[in-house]
Amino acid sequence: MEPTTFVLFGATGDLAKRKIYPALYLLFVDQKLPKSFSLIGLGRRELSDETFQANVEQSLSTFSKSEGRDPEVMRNFLRAFRYHVLDVNRKEDYTKLLQLVEQREDELNILPNRMFYLSVGPELFETIAANIHESGLGSANGWKRLVIEKPFGHDLPSARQLNIQLNQAFDETEIYRIDHYLGKPMVQQMGQRLHSALSEQDLGTRNIANIQITASETLGVEERAGYYDHAGAIRDMFQNHMLQLLMMLAIELPNRSSVVEVGNLKKKVMKTLKPLHKMDVSHHIVRGQYGEGEINGGKVAGYTAEPGIALDSLNDTFIAARLKVDDPFWKDIPIYIRTGKRLKEKLTRIVIEFKSESPLQDHLIVEIGPNDGISFQRSNSGKEGSDVDKPVQSKLSAIKAGIPEAYEILIHDALKGDKTYFAHWDEVELSWEWVQPILDAYRENLLPLHIYPAGTYGPNESDKLLEQDGFHWFDFKSASVNDANKGELYAYGHKT
Repeated sequence: MEPTTFVLFGATGDLAKRKIYPALYLLFVDQKLPKSFSLIGLGRRELSDETFQANVEQSLSTFSKSEGRDPEVMRNFLRAFRYHVLDVNRKEDYTKLLQLVEQREDELNILPNRMFYLSVGPELFETIAANIHESGLGSANGWKRLVIEKPFGHDLPSARQLNIQLNQAFDETEIYRIDHYLGKPMVQQMGQRLHSALSEQDLGTRNIANIQITASETLGVEERAGYYDHAGAIRDMFQNHMLQLLMMLAIELPNRSSVVEVGNLKKKVMKTLKPLHKMDVSHHIVRGQYGEGEINGGKVAGYTAEPGIALDSLNDTFIAARLKVDDPFWKDIPIYIRTGKRLKEKLTRIVIEFKSESPLQDHLIVEIGPNDGISFQRSNSGKEGSDVDKPVQSKLSAIKAGIPEAYEILIHDALKGDKTYFAHWDEVELSWEWVQPILDAYRENLLPLHIYPAGTYGPNESDKLLEQDGFHWFDFKSASVNDANKGELYAYGHKT
């Protein structure tokens, strides 16, 4: 791997502490960082290099999952860290930063390969990219890469404008848009594992009745009110994470092969996704907001009673959608997506339901968190002495312990220059194009906002969305997929 200077904007922020530093440390321990590696952390507060390094070490103690850290290894890791005060709006600060970067490159005798990681609010992306370009930070005789977090814009016009601005400083090949769902091992390995599961259970010739993709959180808005009340579930989760999961599933299942040219295949999925029209959104989308309720036996406040949220806020904390992909494989298969806060369980799951004439159907279940694995739930209906209310589930595949986490994988890929599991502009734009009619309907109040009690599976209207087609949401009563091989029984079609 080539020598690299890692320039981290937002070095004192929460994301850096929770995700970036632990990922870099594990890469260092596994000898997956460049042998010549320098990190320059940027922030507005005055800090010495020693204080910054101590803060990074404290972050690792608090958030890293690695145990028994060797003091000598830690010292060697922190030796690469420097700190620099920078106001993102002051052009002269970038000139000073360039001098520090060049000084470190000379000290280490390394090529000017520079990765700029923007762990800051999206409103700063354009300003930082422009100043990197104008200061000469990105014009050295080496490669440059820009790593940015979601959200990429807040609607279709803003996303397009942001992309135009970034392209004035960086080529598309140099822009790495992180969607951490794409870094999850189960998402990356989904095609291969699904292929094995389908073959093992002799499901290759079975017809699919529907697909369900769920990402639910038990947490509320927490300390993110300023951001979340403008983003909502549709921008925070649906437009990026949920549609990315749909793309990854749709390119894998029909082909049943490893990923080839991921970006082009995902773009093809989005192009064949049947568009919604603003006036028809209410037939395909359910919009919700959590009210007061109970989570894990404790009472919790409703969304508009949360600190920093206006009493009259109409922001969405839940969205459910019915989609159709118009290609030969998926044409007649409805796809249902839901995501929300303050729901009954924390999980990310894809369920493939197969057609059946019996009261219960067979399901292939992909768990993407917190217990990664693939399991098959076969109906006992029709078997002598069976109880149709008690399908039995068997586990087929699981992610082994010790597998790198999403940020570790994605940062390593960015350092290598591998963009396979980053969001490409074409698919981002197509995602916003599909979501824009929903945003328009929200803005014009064409879609009711349903209040659901915290600790449930969302609004009852979400259930009705599937009932119109003769289906129900797949929800576990209590046990996790990890208990499947113990003979645990599961509930199908749980109603809120």
